[in-house]
Amino acid sequence: MSEHKTVTELAEDIKKDFDGKLDKVKGIAEQALGKLAGGEELSKKAKELADEAITGMNTAKSALDEIKTRIADLEQKATRPGGGGAPEIKGYGQQLAESEKLKSFVERGAQGSTRIELKAITTSAGSAGGMIVSQRETEIVGIPKRPDIILRDLLTVVPIATGSVDYPKQTTRTNAAAPVPEGTTKPYSNYGWSRVTANVRTLAHLAKLTKQALDDAPRLQAEVDAEMRYGLALAEDAQILLGDGTGENLYGLMPQATAYALPAGATAPANQIDKLRAAVLQAILAYFPPDGIVLNPIDWYNIEITKDAAGGYIFANPQGVAGPVLWGKPVAQTVSMTVGAFLTGAFKLAATLYDRETVEVLISSENADDFEKNLLTMRAEERLALAVKRSAALIKGTF
Repeated sequence: MSEHKTVTELAEDIKKDFDGKLDKVKGIAEQALGKLAGGEELSKKAKELADEAITGMNTAKSALDEIKTRIADLEQKATRPGGGGAPEIKGYGQQLAESEKLKSFVERGAQGSTRIELKAITTSAGSAGGMIVSQRETEIVGIPKRPDIILRDLLTVVPIATGSVDYPKQTTRTNAAAPVPEGTTKPYSNYGWSRVTANVRTLAHLAKLTKQALDDAPRLQAEVDAEMRYGLALAEDAQILLGDGTGENLYGLMPQATAYALPAGATAPANQIDKLRAAVLQAILAYFPPDGIVLNPIDWYNIEITKDAAGGYIFANPQGVAGPVLWGKPVAQTVSMTVGAFLTGAFKLAATLYDRETVEVLISSENADDFEKNLLTMRAEERLALAVKRSAALIKGTF
């Protein structure tokens, strides 16, 4: 037999071979019974063997027909969607073809009867469910995450071990330095400082999980951990940029930045690119050369596709691989920034982010009634403070 035959074809070959030997045995048995009917004497034992052979062969033939039908049905169901990828399960035909009892029975001329037990391959009558095993993927399909959480990277970050940060901030500078004639009173300059406190704030959130879910999906805990850290990063990004300083909010960059004002003597801007250049100039004149620009991705798109009268891009190169840069300053794009607004300045000098406790994710069953409900609570939190020390180093405006 070919090694590439299906179990149905194997069963058919066996059935044909079996039928041939069965017919021979049946003929011998019927001939013996015919002689008996013609008056010839047979031993009682021979008569019983003949009767048993005919009955057994008929039963065996009927069983083979039924097996062949069930094999064909199972093979058809196994080829349906969902049946692929399952581990090999021996069907009736393969079990029959590999049966040592059947081989021995055929070799001795299929005389008498034999009992061949086949292992069940169905979960219920007429069902091929036992042959179809579902495949479990370990990868968890998540919702896309924002790639533009960048404001922390723009600032100076300092770890601390206190609940607040106090620092002196200069508020007044009146420079009266001038040439002084001999013997006259020197002028006084005026300087003033105030003490400012940046309080540590807590960003946190909770999530509920069932113990069964974690037991059944080992990767789930790591996924939830990553999701909760991502959630804190989103909140932190928005707080650094837009926090209004009320309650437990950070006092962010935009609320404390200096409003855009066209420097005296500068040509009025004609478009978004010009206006950003004027804002850079404003920061330079305040003695804080900018090290970056923050925009909403939509505004950066509008700037990049700016074309001249001939339809050519003014400065963008569609085939280029360089990162977003404008006026020699890297452009940081984030959807935390409102569309139509901009922020530029010397970020490293302007503000300091203080880390009291970096992001920590804990899991516990000792919360409320978690223990009796087989629930787990995950908590993610961080503690930080933000100090905008030089407001003049940040220039904000709208297009």
